[in-house]
Amino acid sequence: MAERYVESGHQEWQEALRSLIHFEGHDEARSVLKMLSEESMRQGGEPTELHSPHRNSIPVAQEPAYPGDLALESRLRAAIRWNSIAMVVRANQYDKSLGGHLASFMSSCTLYEVGFNHFFRAPGPGHGGDLVYFQGHIAPGIYSRSFLEGRLDESTLDRFRQEVGGGGLSSYPHPYLMPEYWQFSTVSMGLGPIQAIYQARLMRYLDHRGITPLEDRKVWAFLGDGECDEVETLGALPLASRERLGHLIFVVNCNLQRLDGPVRGNDRVMDELERTFRGSGWNVIKVVWGSEWDPLFAADHDGALQHCLDTTVDGEYQSFKAQGAVYTRTHFFGKSPTLSERTAALSDEAIAQLKRGGHDPKKIHAAYKRATEGDNGRPTVILAHTVKGYGMGPENGEADMEAHNIKTLSVDGRRALRDRLALPIEDVELEQGMPYYRPAEDAPERHYLMARRTLLGGTLPTRRAARRRLEIPPLTDKAFASQLKGSNERAVSTTMAFVRVLSGLIKHKALGPSLVPIVPDEARTFGMEGLFRQVGIYASEGQKYRPADAGQLMSYREDQRGQILEEGITEAGAMASWIAAATAGANHDATLIPFYIFYAMFGFQRVGDLAWAAGDMLARGFLVGGTAGRTTINGEGLQHQDGHSHLSAAAIPNCRSYDPTYAHEIAVIVQHGLKDMFEHGNERFYYLTVMNETYVHPPMPEGCEEGIIRGMYLLKACAPTDTPIVQLMGSGTLLREAEAAAELLAELGILANVWSVTSFNELRREGLAYDRRRLRTFDASLEAPWVTQQLEVHEGPVIAVTDYLKLYADQIRAWVPGEYYVLGTDGFGRSDTREKLRQFFEVDRFHVAFTAVDALYRRGDISSELLEHARTAFAMVADKPSPLCC
Repeated sequence: MAERYVESGHQEWQEALRSLIHFEGHDEARSVLKMLSEESMRQGGEPTELHSPHRNSIPVAQEPAYPGDLALESRLRAAIRWNSIAMVVRANQYDKSLGGHLASFMSSCTLYEVGFNHFFRAPGPGHGGDLVYFQGHIAPGIYSRSFLEGRLDESTLDRFRQEVGGGGLSSYPHPYLMPEYWQFSTVSMGLGPIQAIYQARLMRYLDHRGITPLEDRKVWAFLGDGECDEVETLGALPLASRERLGHLIFVVNCNLQRLDGPVRGNDRVMDELERTFRGSGWNVIKVVWGSEWDPLFAADHDGALQHCLDTTVDGEYQSFKAQGAVYTRTHFFGKSPTLSERTAALSDEAIAQLKRGGHDPKKIHAAYKRATEGDNGRPTVILAHTVKGYGMGPENGEADMEAHNIKTLSVDGRRALRDRLALPIEDVELEQGMPYYRPAEDAPERHYLMARRTLLGGTLPTRRAARRRLEIPPLTDKAFASQLKGSNERAVSTTMAFVRVLSGLIKHKALGPSLVPIVPDEARTFGMEGLFRQVGIYASEGQKYRPADAGQLMSYREDQRGQILEEGITEAGAMASWIAAATAGANHDATLIPFYIFYAMFGFQRVGDLAWAAGDMLARGFLVGGTAGRTTINGEGLQHQDGHSHLSAAAIPNCRSYDPTYAHEIAVIVQHGLKDMFEHGNERFYYLTVMNETYVHPPMPEGCEEGIIRGMYLLKACAPTDTPIVQLMGSGTLLREAEAAAELLAELGILANVWSVTSFNELRREGLAYDRRRLRTFDASLEAPWVTQQLEVHEGPVIAVTDYLKLYADQIRAWVPGEYYVLGTDGFGRSDTREKLRQFFEVDRFHVAFTAVDALYRRGDISSELLEHARTAFAMVADKPSPLCC
């Protein structure tokens, strides 16, 4: 018989339960247990099930005293609400196309204001500051608070969504546009929550590695209930509990509405979210009802009110607020004769004043205080019940289906809002427009506002602009120098060359501690397992087991001070982790150099939105797309083969992307990127593609460094003669097909220069800049773009081949002198040998060579006989199926 462990004194409870089951049955036993659980919750205990009754988690008796002046804060909220609406209305009076959102901030204003007045700490001496991920659509409310603080003036508010020419306010949180104000880009819904989780984990990582102490800093993330439909929002929740991120707090504004209607009209989204978060190991605090409901709950001895609340769905709650007190009396309290009789004495005004918990500062404060002081090692989510457009009134769309799209107010609507907020604004001012309102500088409200922020360290949001500069070693440093000499007839891949550079940098005494290698779950695929023993994989609790490969030289090793962040099978999570590290200078005053290594196909394609956000947040670091190219990762087939990541990278203005072929190119690019970002302080990031195909790497040609960085250099030159000549350009592994094609052409008596193109994107960037300067200055002496300079002194047509879509190389056509022909891998990928794939996609050496022969024939440089000889020699089949056919 299995040994049983029974707590002392609990045995009689077990015996009582067995007796209840025996005499009354399992159903009655479950009913009793549920009753006991509910009574425990009424006393402040946690529920035993995944969701609890639809009421506040914190009993009235456990609510702390409110530490602020409720009357002054109410007047401040009124001013902030008014100005947040005024800037949107005024912008749309100027031009209706500017848009804007009112209802989201109106529903969450109190949630933010309690935080600003009592919890959100700014960075300063002795404290790194809390990090707040503001929900994107509420930006006008944050600007409105900054206006009251004197950080923004009326003329700046009047440039809301009018940024051209400078001095405007961005529509949403955009650090790129307001680099000293916003910290995080969050408006692409779902990205704020996942970033906040990995940001909180990075803070623990920095603390364990002795770089930046965690202290009592918090990470706050504000999100909407509709936003939780985005898979990124909830997908990383288990990481937060697994890593015991007790300093992470989510606040979900449950206003029950998406952009077009109810989030869960037939259910209760708060119940759903409670189950999700609690099941993921989070603390859950529900703020459902305001203080006006407390007497009704106190009188609910028979549970009639609770039953009514638990059986009302969100679609009904939305209607109750939209339709008014009489409708609520009839359709809510009228559901139960007992409840109807109990509330008969309540006036319609009293029913209308029954607030939801997310609009009650005392209830919110109690939840925030418990979240910040009750750290049991688990993250906390606060589910706050609110009304979309709260305070706008029925005449202005409060709780209506179209609330999200309201951006203008009529004169009557302005008057009603003014009266509701009790602001000293004259009717004549409202007839002329919607003026801003700011209490006088010596008014009690302004004194209170600034005193609270002074107590909390200063104003928010704010972003550190200063950066610590690093001294980057020269190319002659051993971290790079070993890759400049070639591979000495040994076949290696560019992935191996990159890992050697990375390993050398990690060993560098000054730079090594700043490096943060990040992988999803492919370290061995990319040949990085040697780093396991060298620097260890970060694990917040260390390694509690002996790994299966412990006897091997490169055994798996987890360590609390480990340097590698191995994120598991989550490209989105790994990218969020990289963003946190890549912005550590702004958020933690710590200079980190993150390298995120991933499958190229799953990098930009799967997490392109996060990559765009990284650009917005002025991230600095390296993204490394492994096994890149359509034909290089040959056995993996359609879903793995990358033919367009460089085009995705090209869309991000501050991303510099390179497709190197040889080890010396990788060394030059990495060293230059380090100097560019961390010595010169430029806020941009670098994308490199590396491959798993092995081949011999030559020593670095003399004087090619500038060409590598600018995008191309002459790798192999032929002596000028009267013989027909072509210019062959290649990148990645297909540069070697161009080299082989040059040898085939030589057998036909045709000479070829071979150019290594490290970045068609950078060549295009420079070409666009040249065109703009030429157009605006009319200066004929302007220096031509690099690609033009390099090719205009060489004869013959230009043929470019890459392992990507033809569009990748075709984008520089405007600056290529003479005829230009492009080969690429358009179409879905497939599995086969590299040789067959390159023949299939028509990018192998034979297609490169024949394209060159055909180009020479078209310009009259060779005979038709030579053309036909080449067609036969290179096996050009006329009826071969196109790789684009589907």
